[in-house]
Amino acid sequence: MTRLAKTACPDRSSHHLGRRTFLTALGTVATTYATGIPAHATGHARDAATAAEYVDVQLLDITDLHGYLQAAPGGNAVISGNGGRTYTVGGVAYMAAHLARLRDGRANSFFFTPGDAFAGWEFDAAAFADEPTIEALNRMGLDFATAGNHELDKSPAMLRRHMEQGVPFPVEGRDASFTDSSGARFHGADFRYHSANLVWGSDGRTVLPAYNVETVRTAAGQELRIGFIHLTALGTELMPGSYQPGLATLDEVATADRYAALLKAQGVGAIVLSVHDGAVAGADFNSGADPSGPALDLALRVSPDIDAIVTGHWHTRFNMMVPDPAGVPRPFVEAGCHGQLINEISLRLDPATGKVVRELTVSVNHPNTRDVAPDPALKEVVDYWAGQASARNAARIGRQTGSFSRTRNTAGESTMGDLVADWALWAGRRPADPENDANVHPNVPAQLALVAAAPRVGQAVIAGDLPRDAASGGAVTFGRAWRAVGFGDPIVSATVTGQQIHDALEQQWTTAASGELLFAPLAVSANVRYTFDARGRVGDRVSPADVFVDGVPLDPARSYRLAAPSYTFLAFDGFGALRGFRAPYRHQRDYESFVAYVRERQTLAPAPLTRVTVANAGRRGADVGTVLEPGPYLLADGSPMPRPEAALVAADRPPATPGGFRPPC
Repeated sequence: MTRLAKTACPDRSSHHLGRRTFLTALGTVATTYATGIPAHATGHARDAATAAEYVDVQLLDITDLHGYLQAAPGGNAVISGNGGRTYTVGGVAYMAAHLARLRDGRANSFFFTPGDAFAGWEFDAAAFADEPTIEALNRMGLDFATAGNHELDKSPAMLRRHMEQGVPFPVEGRDASFTDSSGARFHGADFRYHSANLVWGSDGRTVLPAYNVETVRTAAGQELRIGFIHLTALGTELMPGSYQPGLATLDEVATADRYAALLKAQGVGAIVLSVHDGAVAGADFNSGADPSGPALDLALRVSPDIDAIVTGHWHTRFNMMVPDPAGVPRPFVEAGCHGQLINEISLRLDPATGKVVRELTVSVNHPNTRDVAPDPALKEVVDYWAGQASARNAARIGRQTGSFSRTRNTAGESTMGDLVADWALWAGRRPADPENDANVHPNVPAQLALVAAAPRVGQAVIAGDLPRDAASGGAVTFGRAWRAVGFGDPIVSATVTGQQIHDALEQQWTTAASGELLFAPLAVSANVRYTFDARGRVGDRVSPADVFVDGVPLDPARSYRLAAPSYTFLAFDGFGALRGFRAPYRHQRDYESFVAYVRERQTLAPAPLTRVTVANAGRRGADVGTVLEPGPYLLADGSPMPRPEAALVAADRPPATPGGFRPPC
């Protein structure tokens, strides 16, 4: 990509800050962080607007949009900064208007994202395979993107072949390849995705291009090159939503250093790191306080040849200068989530060397406020998809003969739990999907399913009840099915031992610090029956001889194919007995899969609650246990947290920072 610079040919006799002058002005930067509104590398940067001898480059970025085309949800719509002032933010139509203002008069402007632009959490985007988000980003002129963990929520093939290239997956007009606001079929992104550390586990090849190089020119015709290195969050392949058995992520610092050296050897003078990993640094979106987190560790260690570090993934907001290993400051920023902010970094390039004059770097986070006229083209996109979503929400896909409820009997069984367990078994028996190209093991059909109906920690995949609507004759609409189950994780089928299944059943009961017996019931598929002893001690309530799979007693030494959400296999809901699973095979995401299940079954009928029985329930000392009913996870303003966020915030995993912060993505 070539851009024409607006700057004139430099006057070589003009004042030019040398490294010695800069370090003298810097003082104790090696142990402090530069913050402010905006963040300046040094005091000299405050005069950068008058430094006409350099080449201006504007970097604009947004992160973790997550398909929120209309506005940030609930409490995420209000952010604070600038001495406590609050701003109401969100919406791509407003964002486009702000982008136009920021780009005005800037010849060398690049607009990108450090990841999680799609895998939409807003129904308007998610229900249409996230294609509305790509259309909006195309219209806003996104130049390139880093692959976040949620870009892998389906598969590498879905990202590369469908989201980038527009190849239909899997059924055109029903599951993907919808008609966009212009009346055309989805054609894919007008930009490319990148990642230097996301690789195929079999041979270490990168899944996506590791970096991109952009070119600007001075008025004298000199070409200056800027390299962008991209990193995906470490462990993406082991997160429940982006669980991909065939992928791996490499060490972030080592990977960034490798490609920085490669770009430098190619003569690239300016290097930017776009990393989908984050940090926490206070509440003010235009400064930073007490920073911590993996992205900060990276920022302090990664090659001094990298001139700016743009982060994402943690849904936090900060704008800082941090010292590189040589003690020279560089921007370290994160622009919130859901379209809250637009980060702007202003670089000055020395036209003789192409290098960034670091002491003149300026960074600022701009709130995406709604007090401007929305961009007409983007408003058209938003309105169109809102209308499409309304129609899709009401579309009939099946019927039900009765209501499904999470209300449990004494044994912990419910009609909704049974329905979801039966769906999980169906999902774990489905034939291979061509888009699932990151599976490394054969697709061996599942023999039974377990679903955590009311886990003590984490979130249940069951999102709500499914009452029968008598007025419609029991119609099950797309929207009701979509919202009844899931938070964006796949069903996985994997090999476990009978002993692991038994141990998972035993883990339904624990003893609280108060001595109270707690019960976290697992729903089982229709081909499973088991009995537990209400008088048994914790860890000894279920006998393998009292567990039947297809009428045959459970054999602790035998291997079984089990279907369950990835969230459960990875022990995010506390069932650690299944952690040693083998030969996993990833299937479709939960809410999309449940919609497909309803479409195929056509009629849903509640079954009798006979899968689980209680022995000795009426005898002295019997105790089934108390099921905890945790309240909904809320944002700071008291509004509900989106289920995908709540699932990770509530998960059974250690905090990401010493202060206990857990990134919600």
